[in-house]
Amino acid sequence: MTSAPQIQPKFLPSRHDLGVVAVGFSGGQPKAGVDAAPMALIEAGLIQQLEQDLDMKVTYDGQVHNYTEKIPSEDPTYRNMKQPKFVSAVTEEVSDQVYKHAKDGKLVLTLGGDHSIAIGTISGTAKAIRERLGRELAVIWVDAHADINTPETSDSGNIHGMPVAFLTGLATEEREDIFGWIKPHHRISTKKIVYIGLRDIDRGEKKILKDHGIKAFSMHDIDRHGIGKVMDMALGWIGSDTPIHLSFDVDALDPMWAPSTGTPVRGGLTLREGDFIAECVAETGSLIALDLVEVNPSLDEHGASDTVRAGCSIVRCALGDTLL
Repeated sequence: MTSAPQIQPKFLPSRHDLGVVAVGFSGGQPKAGVDAAPMALIEAGLIQQLEQDLDMKVTYDGQVHNYTEKIPSEDPTYRNMKQPKFVSAVTEEVSDQVYKHAKDGKLVLTLGGDHSIAIGTISGTAKAIRERLGRELAVIWVDAHADINTPETSDSGNIHGMPVAFLTGLATEEREDIFGWIKPHHRISTKKIVYIGLRDIDRGEKKILKDHGIKAFSMHDIDRHGIGKVMDMALGWIGSDTPIHLSFDVDALDPMWAPSTGTPVRGGLTLREGDFIAECVAETGSLIALDLVEVNPSLDEHGASDTVRAGCSIVRCALGDTLL
């Protein structure tokens, strides 16, 4: 029996060549403060840790982009989406920023920002991987929430709950100024996404997950099988020859470990489980991009530093830090 084809190492991003995009954006949800997360993570020493402790060559423009120049003069609710023009314009710009790093063969780290920015980050890496490898991208989405509402199924209209729907083509829009820029080469297959840590899922999202056979591991699965077995199953579903984009929402962690986030949900991952997920992805050697999103330093004065430290830990583990 022949083994599955492997991506040749020369095509994978250098484990030591990292492009960083800092996205200070909160427009996909209503709570201010998440735009301050990239600076909080950077001021906590994250980039120096990556350069000095992990010996990474970091390309970073020194800016936390807030994209205020892209705020439209008018941005009415459209198809139940709040601030659709602004979110669309920002995510298109983020897509281009991430794409430029990824097409140059860099591993890409994006510091958010709310999770709507994943429309940009994942579309950018998907485009680059299609061009460079001729392959589809796999996404591991670690989150308390599925973020797969369509505009019509969303109760809130907040776009940070819709990115997976737009990335998979379950939600589409022809208007160029409202996500019409998302083309087939930006998208991922519903068969190439795996959720880990779900525990707060809307009714409409449950139907979408079931109807499309999307692989999802809830906290119930983690309680039953343990995080080690869940990671074996998740990575087995993706396969060993597939580039991986890890999109990590800090609210996947229990509020005990990460209280400063916009939509905390009790009963989540421990910090050690979160680190373990990141370590397992790093061990595959197939990670090409990482998002760390939804840290909001303004929401819990006493827990902000804990949440920032947790975010830094997740990033370090995903990029190769080990206990021994």
